[in-house]
Amino acid sequence: MNKSRIEKINFYSNALGKEMSMQVYLPECYNSSINLPVLYFLHGRSGNENLMFQIDINGKADKMIKDGEIKPIIIVCPRIENSRGLNSSLICKGVSDPGDSSRIINLGMYEDYFIKEVVPLTDKTFNTIKDRKGRYIGGVSAGGYIALHNTLRHQNMFSKVGGHMPALELKLEDEDRPYYKDMELWKKYDPIYIARNDNISSDIDVYLDAGDRDEGGFYEGCLILHKILQEKGVNSQNHIFTGNHSAEYIQSNIEKYLKFYGC
Repeated sequence: MNKSRIEKINFYSNALGKEMSMQVYLPECYNSSINLPVLYFLHGRSGNENLMFQIDINGKADKMIKDGEIKPIIIVCPRIENSRGLNSSLICKGVSDPGDSSRIINLGMYEDYFIKEVVPLTDKTFNTIKDRKGRYIGGVSAGGYIALHNTLRHQNMFSKVGGHMPALELKLEDEDRPYYKDMELWKKYDPIYIARNDNISSDIDVYLDAGDRDEGGFYEGCLILHKILQEKGVNSQNHIFTGNHSAEYIQSNIEKYLKFYGC
């Protein structure tokens, strides 16, 4: 009898000039005769592609698929490093975080890495639905920020996006300035700025949430983004759940997220 499995894919990124990795969850029914939708789920700062195991998203998906709560889905957790997922430099390099000297801020062509390498490699390697209707993206904290700006900047690629306690800053904080050479670059990737100033397709489903005790106050950015998207006719939902900015918060709500992506 087939069982679900997780495959680790190591590959060389030309965009970043180094080896990278991703974890891929394949449900029990995965085979060569049917193409499945894909959820790209992105970790937060100082996290890695092992997010799959840390919040047991694979175990939750197994149970929900078996119980008929969600449809079978492939889940990809790529390594994003501490990058904000943007094209912050032509040269991939790391600098110390001014707020934490033990943490490295990763600069490089991370948007190109994800859009031009991770997604095509996934479609080439696995039996996926190779268009936006079967391609979803979500993330936690900084990963939620990345998921949102990737979707709003590449609206032809994703049909569902989730920002889970997403790092939506209402002003550029000092600790994040190393990622952005100037304010124009910050605006270019800020989901709130993009939503307010660009044309946004109404054919995107958006899920936003944050804890009522989120230390970053990211529920404020979620509410602002949610209202802008609603005014533009986008199917956006916004939730404030109990909890703070933590892995425990994500674990307690992962079933809600999977229902959004998998139904």
